[in-house]
Amino acid sequence: MHLDIEAQSDMTWVVVNDPIPAGATILGSDLGHDSEVATSGEKQDRGAWPAFVERGFDGYRAYYDYLPKGRLQVEYTMRLNNPGTFGLPPTHVEALYAPSSFGALPNAPVVVRPLAAR
Repeated sequence: MHLDIEAQSDMTWVVVNDPIPAGATILGSDLGHDSEVATSGEKQDRGAWPAFVERGFDGYRAYYDYLPKGRLQVEYTMRLNNPGTFGLPPTHVEALYAPSSFGALPNAPVVVRPLAAR
């Protein structure tokens, strides 16, 4: 997944909350034999570093203690395990101690199809 975020001003303690489809797994936690090869293409933005990253069953959350004004790119890799059509809540970016400073982007339905037999 690739997220482009535009911060209108410098902010402290910001969370990026991106939902994932039911049954999907976010790679990179080194649990369950995660593949370093699968996550090697993820680009890390050099403008800001997350203080903590949470790879949950419901979504990806990255917490930044400081987020400078400007563009931020966030990337993570997930494995889709179940076929189906999934409606997801919006992707949400919020300054934790200034809840009036937030952004939300609706997500289109995610369609996962089984791999065709060869």
